Amino acid sequence: METNEQELLEEADMLFRKMVRKFVKERDKIKIEGVMLPSFVILEKIMKDGEQRLTDLAEELDFTSGAITALCDKLEKRGLAVRKRHKKDRRIVWLDITGDGRDFINRNYYLKMNSISVLFNGFSQEEMKEQINGYRRLITNIERFSTTINEIANENECKKKI
Repeated sequence: METNEQELLEEADMLFRKMVRKFVKERDKIKIEGVMLPSFVILEKIMKDGEQRLTDLAEELDFTSGAITALCDKLEKRGLAVRKRHKKDRRIVWLDITGDGRDFINRNYYLKMNSISVLFNGFSQEEMKEQINGYRRLITNIERFSTTINEIANENECKKKI
């Protein structure tokens, strides 16, 4: 690999990691009527698609099971959502939005488009299309990231033993 190519890869890696950290840090500073943005996203998903299993919410929204539990606790405490146990299998927990939750989302719905606009401010439509394609390729690469690196590490470890 050329030094120039290696430098580009290292800079892309550093900027990608920095972008992810900054986004999470900034996202977690946003409160809407005292509700954190990730909780807003959960309510919005339920309002759009109906009640959701906690495990499905965690997977689809990329939250850990601990994070989804903590967020649901706060939503229930505020009266914006309610947990429901599955009638036949009590281990399955669903989350549904309450009337107050629906009012909250309706009152603040415009914030979603505003947040997206702020995030992608200044990009042309062509640049946005290029980014979307880049994100899709990155997601594909990320989906095989740990498997690929672990395979390389295992091969390397086997060579060490020989």
